[in-house]
Amino acid sequence: MSEPIITIKDVNSIYRDSFGHKIYALRNVNIELYDGEFISFIGPSGCGKTTLLRLIAGLDKPQSGTLSIQGNVIGKPDHERGYIFQQPTLFPWKTVEDNVAIGLKARGVYKENKNKIGEYINMIGLNGFEKAYPHEISGGMAQRVAIIRALINEPKILLLDEPLAALDAFKRIEMQSLLIKIWKTMKTTMAFVTHDVDEAIALSQRIVIMTSRPGKIRKIIDVKLGGRRDRNNDEFIALRKIILEELQLASILPEPEYSI
Repeated sequence: MSEPIITIKDVNSIYRDSFGHKIYALRNVNIELYDGEFISFIGPSGCGKTTLLRLIAGLDKPQSGTLSIQGNVIGKPDHERGYIFQQPTLFPWKTVEDNVAIGLKARGVYKENKNKIGEYINMIGLNGFEKAYPHEISGGMAQRVAIIRALINEPKILLLDEPLAALDAFKRIEMQSLLIKIWKTMKTTMAFVTHDVDEAIALSQRIVIMTSRPGKIRKIIDVKLGGRRDRNNDEFIALRKIILEELQLASILPEPEYSI
């Protein structure tokens, strides 16, 4: 394994419900994400997976503990940490190429990087759609645009919050293949949230299983299935069974104490 790129140490994330009760979304989370790896987070709904990604992105701050990128504490969003949401969130009044260019323009580096826009659009197979608007392309195509909009800023880590959940089964598998292609080509660290066990196995080098709230890391599983991952392969099926059993145990852990 390479050097850690993200270090998460003793992180607690707390919010208050409508009654003013203090609730732990994450409790005592400790993990290192390694440079160039593909890691997935899976667990029951509400276990803090998205909260963890938002903390890494710098969109939220923990109540205690630290998150750092290569030794530097994460304090705010930065182009080094690209974020892909479940929905593409493209600007509807901008074309595909203009959506891809947004980050470059915001950073003031558009002029020297504008030639990359066509290269990235070609990489995801959307050449010919440069002038199309979001309403003129499919959901899967729009999600591709959202991915390269983040990637063109050359982030050290790409945070993906269930980006394929809204796609049909065929498009989802197609997009999984695209993500693997991008990951292998660009060697960007990928941190991926999903509810789909097969998807996690197909994509990841490591799978982090989280418990019901408060979100804790129950287990980290190394995926040692090589490059091609046939879902009907005996090893794939055996790993799926192990993960499903761990998820069942993670889901029945009691929800924690409220405090006022």
